[in-house]
Amino acid sequence: GVTAFFRHSLVLTFAYPEELLAPLLPPGLSVDSYDGYGFVAVALVQTEGLRPTRLPRWFGRDFFLAGYRVFARFRRRDGRTLRGLRILQSYTDRRSMVWTGNLFTGYRYRRCRASFARTDRELSWTVTTQDAEADVAVTARVDRPAERPPEGSPFPDLQVARRFAGPLPHTFGYDPASRSMVVVQGQRDRWQPMPVQVQDLRCTFLSRPPFDGAPRQLANAFLVEDVPYRWLRGEVEPLPDDAS
Repeated sequence: GVTAFFRHSLVLTFAYPEELLAPLLPPGLSVDSYDGYGFVAVALVQTEGLRPTRLPRWFGRDFFLAGYRVFARFRRRDGRTLRGLRILQSYTDRRSMVWTGNLFTGYRYRRCRASFARTDRELSWTVTTQDAEADVAVTARVDRPAERPPEGSPFPDLQVARRFAGPLPHTFGYDPASRSMVVVQGQRDRWQPMPVQVQDLRCTFLSRPPFDGAPRQLANAFLVEDVPYRWLRGEVEPLPDDAS
């Protein structure tokens, strides 16, 4: 397995019509929806000490990660349904992470630059990418929890919104050569997502197709800090012949 420490993790979840997101998923996965909406999570994470679990902390790598994921469901052969995330694209500020990430995972890493600031009142991130394909500028209030989901969110209250506070327990990777799903389970400690109010937001990744086919709507925003995290070894499960 792999171990890391999330120093700061801000996850912004956007609502889109379910049918707009369905074509982004491989066979075997379906959109994890609510009231006709599917959801894309944009995770901005300052990660520390990423390393194989058996190695000491000094061996780990510190880096920034921006990840774009679709909330999805996977029905296993035994009938159980797993909730998780399907990676669309990942960005990191470390060249070494681009190389190793693409070598060992299917998370599609690209290089970015990132700057971060946090005060007692606000947290902000600025991310720049080549040709502005996934630039982000966001500021969120962190001095007190938000009292309700963002205006226009499909979630009626924070209790429902919290069900779509990433990351979820599983990440799904698809191997087309073997028509198999690779399921990676994550484990976390001290997991207490705080709903936050987003004050300023720019995200160019969601200005491109297919996301420009519907209005962009922030559905929730949650912050977690100082969280130990582990990823277990992935399980490979062949899809049934009728999976679509």
